[in-house]
Amino acid sequence: MVWRPEVSPATLILTPAPSDFAIVTPINPVVLGTILARHDAEDDMWLVIGDVAGDLYLRLLSPLAIGKPAVLLPMDDAAELRLDVALRFFRRQRGQRVGLLPRALQLTPLQRARQMQLLLAFDIHEAGGTTRDIAIAVNRSWQAALPAVEWRNTAARRHVERLLLDARNRVSGGYLDFLRGR
Repeated sequence: MVWRPEVSPATLILTPAPSDFAIVTPINPVVLGTILARHDAEDDMWLVIGDVAGDLYLRLLSPLAIGKPAVLLPMDDAAELRLDVALRFFRRQRGQRVGLLPRALQLTPLQRARQMQLLLAFDIHEAGGTTRDIAIAVNRSWQAALPAVEWRNTAARRHVERLLLDARNRVSGGYLDFLRGR
């Protein structure tokens, strides 16, 4: 449940506001939405707040950040995405309607289906399954029943090999591209 905000621009980093700022609206979890997950560490807290427009991921660098929140906005390549997420947070905090997550942080239905295929292919392979097993589970391909000589040259087998190549890439760190909105 703990994620790295330096990798995910969808994670809003909150820190206590400087003491000079007298009027700061405290975080009201009831207004923000349903808390789906919470993790309390020694010095910080992680929250996932559910919303139909897109879940909100918060990392509070101090328990004091709930009472006097300030947004920490790193000026990295994802600064604009982070700013969009911060604006969504402000609107939610005020009880206003919030639009969808920035497009770069959304998976299309096609991307979601592809990622599920990759994970399924990887899981079957790791459990000792063959390319035929993957073709049956992922593609529901009749070509998996062909004799070995014919199976070698099928589109279903080549598709499974591409899936496995992409799945290994995702599992070995390529998933970070999705978290970064790329």
